[in-house]
Amino acid sequence: MEKFVTLETGAAILDRPNVDTDLIIPKQFLKRIERGGFGRFVFNDLRFRPDGSEDPDCPLNWPRYRGAGLLVSRENFGCGSSREHAPWALLDYGFRAIISPSFGDIFRNNSFKVGLLLIELDSGTCAALIKLIDESPGYRLSIDLPAQTVSGPGFSASFEIDPFRKELLLNGWDEISLTLKKEELIAAYEKKRRRPWQAAVTAAG
Repeated sequence: MEKFVTLETGAAILDRPNVDTDLIIPKQFLKRIERGGFGRFVFNDLRFRPDGSEDPDCPLNWPRYRGAGLLVSRENFGCGSSREHAPWALLDYGFRAIISPSFGDIFRNNSFKVGLLLIELDSGTCAALIKLIDESPGYRLSIDLPAQTVSGPGFSASFEIDPFRKELLLNGWDEISLTLKKEELIAAYEKKRRRPWQAAVTAAG
């Protein structure tokens, strides 16, 4: 996965609590077998009308928020079902980080596995940040993962993150990468435990 060290980007807001994974990526779009391509369906029921046209009342469709790499929302973001497509869709849409007072547990785990940074700030801080972004067209924020800070004009906050997850993000390591780091040890173990019939098959081949 892509390394996450620092990010300087426009910020978008979704000023509502309990954004569940079905709202992030509705179930009718889960039939794809590829991991990519879900971005165009993210928040489909908010961004689009039943006839498929964009809903101008949805903030994510406003020009000021297009291309934002950071989303700020209210508490319990990513609650609901365990679909791993939700962080896939958010990343594919262009978000690299989400700020919220709290996240669904399964969504949190799925997000860190694919390199989506989740930042928890208390409810009051998130409310103030949402108001600041709303009142400041073109507002941008900077995330410094090594320093664990988020900052922008008139705003600064620090955040906590599990050290192991931080290391994974900084190095761009997913679970497969961690396994491959032990490739020589795995090969040595497999060679040591080979059965007689395996050696015969190798010799015959």
